[in-house]
Amino acid sequence: MDRRRAIGVTVGAAVFVALVLLGLLAPDTIAGDILDIVLTESAWGAALRLSAPIALAALGGIYAEKSGVINIGLEGLLIISAFTAVWITDVVATGTDLGGLSVLFGFFAGVVASALLSLVFAVVCIEFRADQIIAGLAIWLVALGLAPFASQLFYGGPNTSSVGTVPTLPDVLGFLPRGSELPQWVNPPALGVGPLDTLLDVVLFVLTRPLLFAADVLLSSSLSVYLMFAMVVLSWYGLFRTRFGRWVRASGENPRALDTAGVDVSRVRYAAVLVSGVLSGMGGAALSLGLGQFTGNGPTMVNGKGFIAIVAYLFGNYNPVGAFLSTFLFAGLDALQLTLQTRGTGIPDSLVRIIPFVTVIVVLALVGKTRIPEAAGEHYESGEE
Repeated sequence: MDRRRAIGVTVGAAVFVALVLLGLLAPDTIAGDILDIVLTESAWGAALRLSAPIALAALGGIYAEKSGVINIGLEGLLIISAFTAVWITDVVATGTDLGGLSVLFGFFAGVVASALLSLVFAVVCIEFRADQIIAGLAIWLVALGLAPFASQLFYGGPNTSSVGTVPTLPDVLGFLPRGSELPQWVNPPALGVGPLDTLLDVVLFVLTRPLLFAADVLLSSSLSVYLMFAMVVLSWYGLFRTRFGRWVRASGENPRALDTAGVDVSRVRYAAVLVSGVLSGMGGAALSLGLGQFTGNGPTMVNGKGFIAIVAYLFGNYNPVGAFLSTFLFAGLDALQLTLQTRGTGIPDSLVRIIPFVTVIVVLALVGKTRIPEAAGEHYESGEE
């Protein structure tokens, strides 16, 4: 860790400790409100729910850019997959008796739509050597216009009908308790009441409470959150522990060396951009099917999440785990500002809404620059000198 990053971590830790102490000493202040929100299962659950679409898109962006293709069209991939997932879910649910399984068909359809759009982007950038930034913006603008137009065509307005949502793990397995049922199911009595009369009882309670807290959050989360965790692990393993991952990284750092080793650079980049489309499709489908509707007004329900994903993987230094942690930081701040607005802290809502963005800017300034792959944005053909 370099000096600037060390300073950033130290300052962040100091601010966090100061907020905790102020919240404990003055619970009636905004610091007390923040601490109260942070210690609730609902806040952590909301942070995970908000993280899923952004983190999945960020993972896709890592693969594309690591291969040398800058995919700033992640926003467009999220939009097209979000609409397609809801539309196909509605079509399958209306035309068949599959019930809840229609969500599964819609989810896969959203992934396919995103993959196809990413393939168009790959052909334009790799085969026809178009400027990647302009092509990415074009993908975003096409999706931004196409999805609301399709919604207008099929639903008579920019917003679709409501459909089924992605279930939670207790919904699927049945025998697991729901998150709201967990405290009554396993929590011991409050301190100083009943069996918590000995020091050992108190110690056991303090040690097990974080585990129960985490279980409560996870059992209340949809399967999209579990998919996000799985994709973070698989993306990290695929990028740093497989031959394909080595090819992707070499394609973005030194494509000539990869070509000399007998590996087709174009094929590697096509594959990486398709992976980007698949992961972004998962994110878009998770977003719309998490709410059960696609909203196409204005910037659509995606509302900049694809661009936030780009910031997340840059902040995470192109590491899937780092990208997830960056996303969770932003999503947690977003969940915090949403809750603060409903509580009425006395601070204008317009100022509360910018908390996540200001914090990210401050953190980026303290942490420093991220080194992008050497050949990112550069075209390459076999045999080039």
